[in-house]
Amino acid sequence: MADRIIVFGCRPASIKCEIDVDLTLDERTPFKARSAPEFKDYFNLIWKELSHGKISS
Repeated sequence: MADRIIVFGCRPASIKCEIDVDLTLDERTPFKARSAPEFKDYFNLIWKELSHGKISS
């Protein structure tokens, strides 16, 4: 599991944004991460960036 997600733009060398991931978990596994309260917010934020191109802070 990553602590940071980098979203690339259309060009491979173009970084659109970096998202720091901070989940409230004692043990980070893919299955436990999905049950973290913040997971859906990160999921939606990443898909919004991929589809619309802008993240509002």
